[in-house]
Amino acid sequence: MSDVLLKVEGLTRYFDVSKPWLNRVIEREEKQFLTATADVNFEIKRGETFALVGESGSGKSTIAKMIVGLLEPSEGKITFDGQEMNFASGAAMRTLRRRFQMIFQDPFASLNPRWHVGDIIAEPIRTFGLAKGADVMREVGRLLDTVGLSAADAGKFPHEFSGGQRQRIAIARALSSKPEFIVCDEPTSALDVSVQAQILNLMRDLQDEFGLTYLLISHDLSVVRHMSNRIGVLYLGRLVEVAEGKRLFTDPKHPYSRMLLDAVPDLALSGRRRQQVMGEIPNPINPPPGCTFHPRCAHAFERCKREIPQPVDAGGSLAACFAVEEGRI
Repeated sequence: MSDVLLKVEGLTRYFDVSKPWLNRVIEREEKQFLTATADVNFEIKRGETFALVGESGSGKSTIAKMIVGLLEPSEGKITFDGQEMNFASGAAMRTLRRRFQMIFQDPFASLNPRWHVGDIIAEPIRTFGLAKGADVMREVGRLLDTVGLSAADAGKFPHEFSGGQRQRIAIARALSSKPEFIVCDEPTSALDVSVQAQILNLMRDLQDEFGLTYLLISHDLSVVRHMSNRIGVLYLGRLVEVAEGKRLFTDPKHPYSRMLLDAVPDLALSGRRRQQVMGEIPNPINPPPGCTFHPRCAHAFERCKREIPQPVDAGGSLAACFAVEEGRI
């Protein structure tokens, strides 16, 4: 059995953002496409937490949705436990879907307000035929106990719970199909800080108990530092650096990774020199040529404007940067 549970190769997704056909004819405009992700490659090993970080609009949630089958890639392939995901085959995807689940960002929107909590958690159990009859509700009660709620809560509606409790229900629903892999898309961003810590600790305990593998999507670097074994940094749909969790925070290689870390408040008052965040993410419909980060990069030179950098080994990390490749930084 391979240590790699999930492998992503050349993952690319385009969105057609063109005006309606008649408007294009009248205004003599071509079709326009937004590149949400471009040639993304990474692996996730069994039992680890791999995080994707980046500014809003960098393609994190698009990658998450493609991995769980909510979006079909325009190019590239996703391999789960040695089996390539075939989005055209409903039967093949149904078999795989039981093995991975997703925890969404907003616990207020991801739960059906018309259903009892017990029915929400029981739906995957019934769908995948994991239990029948009274065994279904017994399993629901066990799952609620596992996430720190009571089996009696199965008869309540989502609106009767706080935000943190709703996210616990969402986690119980994700666990109900007995998955091996869970995509966590900003699972704590809608919660208070104190509740965030409770949910993150619960997720780590569940990972240890059930041997789960996580893909964590977040823009909160403190959450990523607490949870992740390895981290991938995304910029405008491209993976610019992949590093071990501790290494990225102590020795970032890519200029964009350095800029992200410099944007974190220095609460320890260490006196470390910090680089001011420059500019904004360019328009993804018409991105800059070459390295898309070069308009904001203090280390950019002529080659950066012409060629797209490929990941190179940089002292234990992978960085897609010509300045790193040529030893300029």
